[in-house]
Amino acid sequence: MTAPLAVRAVADFLPETVAAVAELPELAELPEDRRRVCLELGIDRIRADPRYDAVGLAAGAAGKVLAETGASPGALVVIGSRAPERLMSSEATRLQALLGLGDALTFSVGGLGCVSLTPALLVARGLLAADPALDEVLVVHGSKPPTPRRYRHPVTVSGDGGQAVLLSRTGPVRVLDIVQVTNGAYWDLYTVDFRDRAQADWSEECADLRRYSFTLATEGRVRLRELHRELLARNGMSTTDVACYVSQNLSAGSLRFTEEALGIRLSAACSGNLASHGHLGPNDILLNLSAAIANGELPPGSRAVVLNASPVAAWSLLLVEHAGDEAKTHYL
Repeated sequence: MTAPLAVRAVADFLPETVAAVAELPELAELPEDRRRVCLELGIDRIRADPRYDAVGLAAGAAGKVLAETGASPGALVVIGSRAPERLMSSEATRLQALLGLGDALTFSVGGLGCVSLTPALLVARGLLAADPALDEVLVVHGSKPPTPRRYRHPVTVSGDGGQAVLLSRTGPVRVLDIVQVTNGAYWDLYTVDFRDRAQADWSEECADLRRYSFTLATEGRVRLRELHRELLARNGMSTTDVACYVSQNLSAGSLRFTEEALGIRLSAACSGNLASHGHLGPNDILLNLSAAIANGELPPGSRAVVLNASPVAAWSLLLVEHAGDEAKTHYL
C-alpha cells in the first residue's frame, strides 16, 4: 500500500496590476489575422506586473499559504520557471532562503510546461511514502511568460501569477489517482531563440503551426480519451460518478475542444478564470479546482477529474475527491 496524498491548502498570488488584452502593446506589431485570433481567445484581461519575477510570484503565494496554515513543511519542491533570471543559479534555494525554510529538503522539478505540476505531485507522494517523519511538502511555482510578448500564437495569452500547494497525507482535497503520458516527438514545437539577442527581441515561436493545430490536436484528443478511460476504469468509475471536470486556461476554443473530445462539461470556473487571468501555466488547474469548490460545483464527498496538457507534448489527468472529513486518510 502506497502513501496517501492530499492537498491541505492552496494559495494564489495574483498581482494587482491588470492589463486589458486588447491594449497589449504587442498587438500593434501583429498582422490583422493574428491580432484577430488573439482577441477571440476568450481572454479579456491578465495580471501583468514587471516588479515581480517568477521567484517573487512564487514567494508571494508561498508566504500566504504558510501564514494561513502556520505550516513548517519539511520539503520544498519548486516547479522551475520557463526563463530563469540567471543561469547557473538556483531558484529553488533562493525561494528556500526567502521563505525561511532552512531545514526543508529543497529541489526543483519541471520540463513539461503546463503539465509540470503532475511530476511535482508524484514527487511529493514519493517523499511522503519514503519518509514517515515527513508530514508536509510545499510545492510552489511562479508563472511568468518567457518573453516580453504575452501572446503565444495561436494558443493563449500568459499572465503573471504565483501558486503554493501544501501537500500532506490528509487534507480537504484527496488526490486519488494520477495518470500521465508524454511524446518527445514534439519537444521543440515551441521555442524561444534567445542567444545573442536582446531580451526585448525574444519571441516564442511555433516551428510548425499545422503540426500544432492539426497533428498534435488529433493526438491530444486520442491521448485524453485513453487516459480518461484508464483513470475511470482502474478506479471502478463511470462519467456519472464524476461531479466536476476541470481543465487549464488556454482559450475558449481549447475548452470546447476538451469538452467535445471527452463528451463532458467543464466547470464554469475554467472560462471565468480564463477571461480574468489568461494562462498561468502549471497554476491553472488548481486555481480552477479551488474556484469550482468555492462556487459549489464540487461539494464534499464528490469527485472531480482534472485535465492538463502541454505542447511539449504531455498530458495528465488527476482524480481528486473533496473530502467532507479532512482528517480521514485516503490510500492510493
